Amino acid sequence: MSKIFRNKIALVTGASRGLGRAVAKNLAKNGAELILVSRTISALESLDDEIKKLESNSTIVPLDLEDNESIDLLGGEIHKKWGKLDILVSCAGIVGDITPISHLDPKIWNKVINLNLNVNYRIIRSFEPLLKISKSADVVFVSDSKNKKLDPYWGAYNISKLGLEALVKTWKKEINLTNIKAHIFNPLDMDTDLRSTFMPGERNKNLKNPDEMANLLINLIRKN
Repeated sequence: MSKIFRNKIALVTGASRGLGRAVAKNLAKNGAELILVSRTISALESLDDEIKKLESNSTIVPLDLEDNESIDLLGGEIHKKWGKLDILVSCAGIVGDITPISHLDPKIWNKVINLNLNVNYRIIRSFEPLLKISKSADVVFVSDSKNKKLDPYWGAYNISKLGLEALVKTWKKEINLTNIKAHIFNPLDMDTDLRSTFMPGERNKNLKNPDEMANLLINLIRKN
């Protein structure tokens, strides 16, 4: 495989499992140096080992993104060590409870809105200066095309993802004349641990492997 991302610094959130893990490995295969962000240290260490076997480098960052101020601190550390950021893929997200809005625990509402929407605002705010230092930067935010249907019982998730898309589209207009390209990626239904939390016992042969979706996401960057 050609090392098209050689000398690129790439940060992936939600890197410990599912799509995030698959994206990180794909970027490593293509020569990128990875910054891996997740709460689960053991999973990050396992991924770090896999990336070393791919003859690439990675730095693991055990971080709870819900602590929004930690994102600002991470931006400062990246500036000290690398001085730039070339690729950023925001995969971290949660579904929350599938229940009528009137029954939804406020703590769950706040958690979903914070991780799916507020965190991405903080990511933009903290990392835009680093992205502008790159000769050509790409940022990918993972959303979900199904939220546009506004299915009942998915209120917090739908609203958080619609808000995310509005955030990214607004930011795209603001950075139109810069070196940064922002993308919204809507993966097809995947066979992941996250999906099993809200679709337990599902037997669906049509579910995609995260590696398939990671290839599509990487191709989105390749085309730019």
